[in-house]
Amino acid sequence: MTWEESTKQKMLHLKLPTDPRWVGIAEMQIEDILVDHAYCEQKAASSCISLILRFNDLDELVDTLTPIVAEEWGHFERVLEQLRKRGMKFGFPRKDEYVIKLNEFVKKGGNRKQHLTEHLLMNALIEARSCERFKLLSKNINDEELQKFYYELMISEAGHFVTFIELAKKYQDPDIVNLRWKEWLEYEAEILRNLELRGDRMH
Repeated sequence: MTWEESTKQKMLHLKLPTDPRWVGIAEMQIEDILVDHAYCEQKAASSCISLILRFNDLDELVDTLTPIVAEEWGHFERVLEQLRKRGMKFGFPRKDEYVIKLNEFVKKGGNRKQHLTEHLLMNALIEARSCERFKLLSKNINDEELQKFYYELMISEAGHFVTFIELAKKYQDPDIVNLRWKEWLEYEAEILRNLELRGDRMH
């Protein structure tokens, strides 16, 4: 069974696909992409750690996110390895306009359960978009090692996406989650429509 077949019943599709020009531009700036990707993995691990510390009384959440922290940090180490193998430098972090815009959509106020739902859905969306971009890289770049690398990470990100959605539905009414998820998807599509097309950013 292919990755697409095994997850098609669980994956909620992004409203706007990545501009097909992105992958060609990204391939020409692969050092920038790898550096930005490394920081994305670092931030993904940090985000899960933050949720664990903030909601430490939710045992299933803590037990589910803890191994994801290890996976994301493992991805960070693997991206660094790809940089080193190519004689590339691990540069400074760049302003992540995509995540900044997503953060602006997080609902302020409300109760603790609502806060958790918002952050789980934002994380799910970032994983979904990462998964889509990893798929594009795995299918379209010429570097065979990176093709395999991004295919493996695509599968992992799809699993994380599903996990975040399932956690949200455990701690919040699934109907509320589904409704809010649709709003997140529509908003994310608008972000992509308005962001400058850049090959030096993973998002």
